[in-house]
Amino acid sequence: MKHAFVAGVGLTAFGRCEGEDTLDLMSRAACNALDDADLERHRVDGLLTGYSTAMPHLMLATLFSEHFGLRPSYANALQLGGATGAALIMLAKLLVQSGQCENVLVVAGENRLTNVGGRDQAIQTLAQVGHARQEVPFGAMIPGYYALLAGQYLHQTEATVEDLAEIAVYMRRQAARTEGAHITVPLSLDEALASRPIATPLRLADCCPISDGAAAFVISAQPSEHGAVRISGAGQAHHHQHISIATDSKNYGAADAAGRAFAEAGVERGDVEILGIYDSFTVTLAILLEETGFAPRGQAGRQIAQGAHEGNALPLNTHGGLLSYGHPGVAGGMAHMAEVTRQMQRRAGARQVPSPARTGYVHADGGVLSAHVGLVLETDRG
Repeated sequence: MKHAFVAGVGLTAFGRCEGEDTLDLMSRAACNALDDADLERHRVDGLLTGYSTAMPHLMLATLFSEHFGLRPSYANALQLGGATGAALIMLAKLLVQSGQCENVLVVAGENRLTNVGGRDQAIQTLAQVGHARQEVPFGAMIPGYYALLAGQYLHQTEATVEDLAEIAVYMRRQAARTEGAHITVPLSLDEALASRPIATPLRLADCCPISDGAAAFVISAQPSEHGAVRISGAGQAHHHQHISIATDSKNYGAADAAGRAFAEAGVERGDVEILGIYDSFTVTLAILLEETGFAPRGQAGRQIAQGAHEGNALPLNTHGGLLSYGHPGVAGGMAHMAEVTRQMQRRAGARQVPSPARTGYVHADGGVLSAHVGLVLETDRG
């Protein structure tokens, strides 16, 4: 079977991108990815994209294909909430390995912050992940759903609000070294704990910002000249859609998705040398780190505060994650994949980790820990 490689990576800055709509941002990221892969547009035979709350078009893949001047033999758009980006990479991997496509362009983005409808439009759209009868009618929105998770998590474990705040502080510190990050203003633990309440126990510092931005990849049968990062394993899990239906707070599905990805890759968690874990809220990252086996139950925030992910000690979200690099929808989760790839290729600039990482793990979730996708990346580069 063929290998599927990350041949090109393209990002825009995240934050406020005045005057650019969804297609503009996607086009800019796609150009960056094609340039990075040294690939001309006519060689793209597969196109994958996600969704946009700012441009809810029924046929976004073919719309972008026309706009960008592509004529792919395969095009598709997926919707799995925050897990969409990783799911797109998994599908691109399968298309390349099966021989269906040689070069798949994966691209997503939107002007979620500055679109005509404003942030309120995105917030109202995202709230619809809630149960139409048991959740949405009571006025809950995404922070409210995750606050329920956070309250349960804190009650069932020894974790504290201070532990969650430590995650926000860590992410801000990483973003400060990252060009194009949305929020880089220094954040202390006291400031995080004093930030205004959003949905108890979550405060502003516990929540990701709403951003504009885009990300793109070229997934190819041919490796990149920058370093042969291959997607060696991928797995998914879907246990529930609505948080009111979730029955097992120790297994939302992340462990199963990770287990399938590691099994396909034939590597162990102990082999992983860098992580890119979805962090829409501080509690999201805590639960995912623990469920995927990279932190003991209830100890993720404390582990981060104690330096477990500094330097060569299993680096985590070295770009600042969704919490500080920013969150423009599908592209937000894709930025984790971009960062892990660049770190493994030794192209992360000022934030480059000291020792080369040969195995990386990326995890994303969509909805309220509803859809899970895990990706194992490997390289032979020394």
